[in-house]
Amino acid sequence: MMPWILTGLGLVILLLAGDALVKGAVNLSLRVGIPALIVSLTIVAFGTSAPELLISVNAVLVNKPGLALGNVVGSNTANVLLVLGIPAILAVMHTSGCRCSKSYIQMLAASVLFIALAFRGTFDWISGAILLCALGLMLADAFNDSLVHRRATAIKALSETDFIEDVEGADPDMPWWQIITFLVLGLVGLPLGADILVDNASIIAMRYGVSEAVIGLTLVAVGTSLPELATTVMAALRKQADVALGNVIGSNMFNLLAIIGVAAFVGPLPVDPQFLRFDLWVMLGTSLLLIPFVFFKLDIGRLWGIALTAAYLVYVWFVLS
Repeated sequence: MMPWILTGLGLVILLLAGDALVKGAVNLSLRVGIPALIVSLTIVAFGTSAPELLISVNAVLVNKPGLALGNVVGSNTANVLLVLGIPAILAVMHTSGCRCSKSYIQMLAASVLFIALAFRGTFDWISGAILLCALGLMLADAFNDSLVHRRATAIKALSETDFIEDVEGADPDMPWWQIITFLVLGLVGLPLGADILVDNASIIAMRYGVSEAVIGLTLVAVGTSLPELATTVMAALRKQADVALGNVIGSNMFNLLAIIGVAAFVGPLPVDPQFLRFDLWVMLGTSLLLIPFVFFKLDIGRLWGIALTAAYLVYVWFVLS
């Protein structure tokens, strides 16, 4: 029982530390004059993915690479099926207003690139460099699109305060001591939580006779998807879920390109043959399920929500069996 409790504790520490790091980094950046737009595209994106990143890096350091790959692949699958499925059961998600076809194509390209590199057998520094270069191109394109959009819609006429208010965790009046406290809590809590979670998840895997990859695909993947799930549930209940689809697409791209890209520089990540036979193709297949919502502007209704959630439960059953 204790490994389960400690795994949950590690996950809670990760989530709280990630939130603290986002708040501290955002407000530090704004205080020293970095534009809010750049903050939202870089620091916030990194902060919200910091738990997955720390878990993957820590797993490589303790020679548990299956946990790292399982975390990323499982999180991407859970993001589509659970993060969009469960909120849609509670309320119709009006994703038809999300104009994210370009980002979606980029996500599919990132998925294909990731699978192609997986067939090399190992994610080494060469694979990591390729993934990080692709991430850089994606961020540069997103930054350019944002600047074009600002000019086209005359957003430049708005004050910087208007942009700050749209950035997660931003508080223009936050005192310096509070910013430093958030940063310290985040930087200390993230590695601590990752270490506790990885160690105890490995104990659970050995106790029940399953691989670290399976634990990463299920327990750890769902755990690290909880922040996105909680946010999307609240947005759906408030009838404000039109951007949920775009958030999932962005999160999945960052998981594939940034997390494994960085982890591959820490140490090699051998690819379990099970990933090549099944899990990577499930990840790609779930991504293709988004085509009706991206290109045909369909809302995700309750029936779709039930179908997506049921598909995830079936997937977990196959993985565990």
